Amino acid sequence: GVIFPYHPRLGRYTLNFHEAQRACQEQDGILASHDQLHQAWLEGMDWCNAGWLQDGSVQYPISRPREECGRKDTPVGVRNYGYRHKESEHYDAFCFTSNLNGKVYFLKTFRKLSYPEAVQACKNNGAAVAKVGQLYAAWKIQLLDRCEAGWLEDGSIRYPIVNPRARCGGREPGVRNLGFPDKKYKLFGVYCFKKAGEAPPVVGGGHPKRV
Repeated sequence: GVIFPYHPRLGRYTLNFHEAQRACQEQDGILASHDQLHQAWLEGMDWCNAGWLQDGSVQYPISRPREECGRKDTPVGVRNYGYRHKESEHYDAFCFTSNLNGKVYFLKTFRKLSYPEAVQACKNNGAAVAKVGQLYAAWKIQLLDRCEAGWLEDGSIRYPIVNPRARCGGREPGVRNLGFPDKKYKLFGVYCFKKAGEAPPVVGGGHPKRV
């Protein structure tokens, strides 16, 4: 499986425990356990924002200590804020996903799309806009590697990189996140998700019709 940090359009540190649980579920995941986060840290995960875990604790993994991340002179490891108040305290979420019962793909379109157009384009292709957890699973399990930014279901713009290269967002593999742009006026590609067992995408069939 794969762990992915998550915060919604509202911004960082906006989720109480129950909202974090729901956010992970909406992105095709569940809140991660401490063991899963520790394993991700062993594999090199480094994330400078604290997030809820399944047991109600708040933690974050640091592989490269630095000043803006709880001081440079502190050891590497999973930093733990302990158990926090589930209703009134707000953090990000660490979600876990392990199954991908289908395929995530970057839809070929003739031009870039707004969010509503992206939703329609995937639909026309017999698919749905991919969720964050689905893109992470495709990156980790199917080794999806695409240096093109695309809409996801939550309105964020991301792209998966397995083999880092110039102009593709840094030297580490990972899912790049360009944030939450305006859904109506900003134009990007789109990542679609098609459930296993459904017909393959029609080449060139994903162009939204102009109304």
